[in-house]
Parts: sequence; C-alpha cells; structure tokens
Amino acid sequence: MPVSEADEGESMQKRHGEAVADRFGKSNSAAWCRHEVTFALYNRVSALGDGNMHSQKRRNLRFLSWALAAACVFLSPTQAWPQDQKRTRELVVAAAADLSTALKEIGDGYQKKTGVEVRLSFAASGALTEQIQNGAPFDLFFSADMDYPRQLITAGYADGASLYEYAVGKLVLWAPADSPLDLEYTGMDVLLDPSVKKIAVANPQHAPYGRAAVAALKHYGLYDRVADRLVLGENVSQAAQFAESGNAQVGFVALAHALAPGMQGKGKYWEVPADAYPALAQGVVVVSGSHHKKGAAEFVEYVRTNDATDVLRKYGFTVP
Repeated sequence: MPVSEADEGESMQKRHGEAVADRFGKSNSAAWCRHEVTFALYNRVSALGDGNMHSQKRRNLRFLSWALAAACVFLSPTQAWPQDQKRTRELVVAAAADLSTALKEIGDGYQKKTGVEVRLSFAASGALTEQIQNGAPFDLFFSADMDYPRQLITAGYADGASLYEYAVGKLVLWAPADSPLDLEYTGMDVLLDPSVKKIAVANPQHAPYGRAAVAALKHYGLYDRVADRLVLGENVSQAAQFAESGNAQVGFVALAHALAPGMQGKGKYWEVPADAYPALAQGVVVVSGSHHKKGAAEFVEYVRTNDATDVLRKYGFTVP
C-alpha cells in the first residue's frame, strides 16, 4: 500500500523523536527542545517547494538561526540563571530548640516584610550538625552554641565568613505553677528536696543547654548527688515538656521557654547565675550546600535589625 507524504513525514518525525530521546534522555529538556526546534523548522523550510525557494527559504533560514540562538540562550543548562540570582521565595533553616518561639516570630516578620517563607526545623544543635554533615538540605543553621557551627566550618560544611553570634542564651530551673517547691528562695538546693524524684535536662551529648545544666550542677557540687534522678530529653524543648507534663518535678530549660506564650501561667522559674556555667553564646552560619546563599545572608542581616533583636530580647536572650 503506497505511503502518503503526510504519513512518511509523521513516521520520520516519530523516528527522529525516538532517536533524540535515546541520545539525550527526556529529562534533558534543553537538548530535547533544541533538537525539536531544529527539526520542526527544517521541515518548514523543506516544505516550501521550488516556486518560492530563494527569497522565502532565505527568510525562513534566518528565522531558523534566530530561533536556535534563542533556544541556546534560554534553554541550555550552561546558560541557566544561577539559583542565587533568582528571587529566593523560601529558606530552609535548622535551628536549636531554644529558638522554637523566638525564631518563628522572627521568620513570620521576615516573610511579611519580604515575601520569603522561612521554614524552620528545630532539634538539638548536635543532632542538626549531624544532619547537615549527612547532606540535609538546609540553607542556614542557628545553633545554641558557637562550637557546632565552627565544627561545620572546619569540615567544609559551612561558610566561615558567614558565622555570626546572634544571641546569648540563659539557663533557668523551672517547675509547674502548682508545685510546692520554692525556687526563688531555695535556688539550686531545691533539687535536694525529697519530693523531687526526677529532674529534666537536655541530653548533654548533643544539646548545649544540657551541658550547661551539668556544668551548673557540678558548680554547686550537686551533680553526683542527683545524677541518678536526671531524665534526659532529646533537646531542651523536650526537657521543658517533661517538666510541664509532670514526668519530672523540675527541669533545666532555656529562659526563652519559660517566657514563651504557651508556658505563661504554667510554671515558675529561677534563673541560674551566669557564672555557674559556660556562656551560651549562640551562632548562625550559612550552610555550604545551600542553593540560596544570597537569600540566607539576607536573612542573617535581618536578624541583626531592631525588629529581630527586639524579639530575641523579649524571650530573654542577650543580644551582642
């Protein structure tokens, strides 16, 4: 049965498409598009016929050259706009658990101001450090100390030039509002009260506030006397939950937790003197693997503004 010109053209186009797909893979949209443009315009030129071959074909060939040049500029992967040049619409931020209220408020303010959404993931600083080392796609890391960011910088996982001390945290001893314990009068010695069966602390292996709590207990000579009553939370937020829920009679938590709206009226606290533990200087750093380094740096600049530092102060942080 004779094959029409239309059928033959369609068959040839199909064979061409299969060949391009085999060579470049359909995921390579730039290569695919360039070849489809070439083939379509080639067919357009070839279909002109002899009658208007000279002038019309030259015009179409000029159009072909222009179209291919445009395709190369806009579709070639080597010419694609770097992601940092695009307007960042979202930042993914790893943050220490003590920031769960303050940084959310700061992020909301930044989104209202810029339209950029700040997605927050809270955990112990050490756990977040491990996630970043394992390739977690964070743009920024807000740690509860300066040591973890420096570890990442040394290992090449963070940009050393971006390191910034954004706040100093404070440690408090917290108990439920209906507890008979008199924290204000007794201070650290309240831990020796017979009614205190469990003391909540963040795990000192990967939580700076947990290390601060252990340091404070040793400073007052109480660590060995209460070590068997310590209940370890994965982070300082979980330690606060243990104390709030009654699973522990008291807990060492961040002042930021004690001042959070969700904790208002639920408890009372005693601020541990600053000389009882190493300063909780807290640092932020841009992650090396971030595709939005410019946007990440802009958010850090916002954290330096009065709008952001006022929020940090509201939750008990000292701002350098």
